[in-house]
This record gives sequence, C-alpha cells and structure tokens, in this order.
Amino acid sequence: MVLRVSTEDVIAFRLHAQGLADRSHEHELLGAAGSCGIQNSPPGSGLLALHARVRGVTRQRLDEAVATDKSLLQSWCMRGAPFYFPTTDAPVFTTGVLPPDEAAMRQFVVGVGPAVDRLGLGLTDAVALTGAEVTDVLSGRRLAVDELGKRLAERVGGKLSDRQRDIWVQEGPYAAGQPLGEAVVHFCLRILTLQGVICFAPRDGNTAPFVLVDEWLGSPIPDTDPRTARAELLRRYLHCYGPSSRAGFAAWLGVRAGDADPWWGLVEDEMTQVDFAGTTWVLTDDLDALQSPPRPRGVRLLPPRDPYTQLRDRETIVERTHHTDLWKPVGAPGAVLADGRIVGVWRPRKRGRSLTITMTTFGPLKDRDKRSLHAEAEQIARLRGASSVDVELDT
Repeated sequence: MVLRVSTEDVIAFRLHAQGLADRSHEHELLGAAGSCGIQNSPPGSGLLALHARVRGVTRQRLDEAVATDKSLLQSWCMRGAPFYFPTTDAPVFTTGVLPPDEAAMRQFVVGVGPAVDRLGLGLTDAVALTGAEVTDVLSGRRLAVDELGKRLAERVGGKLSDRQRDIWVQEGPYAAGQPLGEAVVHFCLRILTLQGVICFAPRDGNTAPFVLVDEWLGSPIPDTDPRTARAELLRRYLHCYGPSSRAGFAAWLGVRAGDADPWWGLVEDEMTQVDFAGTTWVLTDDLDALQSPPRPRGVRLLPPRDPYTQLRDRETIVERTHHTDLWKPVGAPGAVLADGRIVGVWRPRKRGRSLTITMTTFGPLKDRDKRSLHAEAEQIARLRGASSVDVELDT
C-alpha cells in the first residue's frame, strides 16, 4: 500500500532538511551550503539565505569562506544560476549538474541552439573550441564576462572557416551590438563552469570576475565518475525537496523531464513511492523523517530565490492566488516565513545607511510574529551594511 503524506508533514520535512526549522551553529555553514547549494542571484541573496539557516553569519565570515580559506566556491550551477557550495562538494555541483549529451546540454543553455546551428557547429564543438582557448586568456587574470567573452571570441573566430567567421562576427539577436560569436562564448562559459574549468572570484564592485579553478584553488577539482556525481546530486535534491517527481527534479536542474533519466535511473532503487499530490518519490532512508518531522517555529525573511522557494510544486507552500506575488521573472521579492508557512513577501529599500523593509502579508499576523520579524529585519540591516532599519507592515 502506498503511503499517503500530508502537506503539513511535507512542509515540515523540507524545512528541516533545508535548515529552516531551526538555525544551526555557525560552524555548520558548509553543511548548510552543501544541502542543495545556495543560489546567489540577485547578488547578496546567498548571504541572506545562509543567515536564515545558520547562526552568526556575517558578510565577513562568508567572504573569508570564499576568498581566504576557499572552503566555499561560487559558480554557475543548477539552471545556469550562480550558487555557493562547499569546495569539497564541487564534483556534485559541477560534474553532477553537467548534462551528459548534446540535446540535454542545449536545453540547459536555453537559446544557444539557433546560433550554433547557423554556424554549422554542435554545442559540444563550440564548448571544445572555447575551452581550448580559455586557459591562455584567463591564466593569471580575473576577467568579467564581457571582457572574457570578447577575448575568447576573437581567438575562437581565428579557428573557424571563412564562412563561419563571417557569421561569427555579425551582430547576433541576443544583445544590441554584440557579435554572435561573443554570445556563443557566453553560453559556452556556463558549460565550462560545470566542467570545472572556471568559477567566480569574489565580486569586484558590480562585477563577478571569472578565474581558472585550478589557479584559484591551487589544484583542479578531483575527477569523479559522472554517474557517482549525478546520483549524489539527485539524493540531495530528494532529501531537500522530496517527495518529488522526475519532472520536478528536471525543472530544478534546468533540463526537460525526458532528459532526467541519466540522474533518476541511478537512484531508483533507493526511492519509495508515496502519494502526495499524485505519484511522487522520496528517499527510502527519509521515510521515517517524512512521517514525523519536527514542527518549524519562528520567523525568517527569506531572500529572493531562496532555495526553499525554488521548488516546482509551488501550491504546496503558497496558495495559488499568491503565486504571482512571490514568483516574478524580474524583481522578485523575498518571502516572509512564520511557523513554517509563507505568510507574505518583503522588499528592501536602502538609502545611504538607512534600510526600509516593506512587508506585505497575505493575512493578519500574530503580535509575537510581528515582534520577531522586526528583530529579523534588524539582522538583515546589519548584513546589508545599514545602521538603522524601518519596518513597514502592510496586511
């Protein structure tokens, strides 16, 4: 008989797995980042997401982890978005994410297909051409994506046929004044991050420069069997987002459901089917935890695109009538979490050293939650370098 699970149990299970039921000790920063990665877009969201999960997180501590001891790495990852993850877990979040064939790779790098087809190249060919030049271009340097793209495009263009080169230098459809070849290189960089060739150095002002991974870390990312890495990535997904489906995993990863077999098939014998909004799956090892998870208490101000909100069964955590309030393609707000429920959205507005946080809730709040949210807002202000904070509450 298939186990039926409740929405309340699923929410509590996921929040606990993602470190949002109770903040962990500050020495568990890497564990929090390694559960399913921490997305850092828009810039600064990663810091706030870690703060929501770990006590004592500061900008200095995060900077030290990335730039000094290099225990955290930042690179393009799931869905082509920038993520923080533990350096020791780099194979999981690079090799484990890398689509294994041309068709899945084209789906992951949405939009590149027409350009490489026009050039008469496969995407894997374009990646190989770009990868052959990136070490010479980037060695000993930190280059932002535009400068890196220009330099690589010039060198790759020299390796093409006359016909291909004519197309390569023509303006493409992606950005005004941008040659098609530069755009193709930009797409290829997303695959080179998953191949463990390049990653991000700490931000320099408004730019996030690229570096060579082996120069940044002092050694390459260890070679790992892709099957091993893909299986571990799926386990982490199911632990954080289960019960889930093949389609849910594919959307989280950034491929089509039909392209998920190279991951899903590796872990099928470790899953158990459950009944939750249809047929879904959970790690067999997580069955007990799913049936009796600790109940979440307290409040959090989750940043835009917090890992918890990057699931595909959105109606599990937010009523459908509020979906457009939280999930926006541009300018998405953060989520207000109270006792395990998303009860509203919030937006910051900074002027000088003063921060204003506007919270719009989906209904009335308890007085104790209002007080706790003010305290959370004060912590957000410190993380954002503000000396004062005003909270505007709109119910």
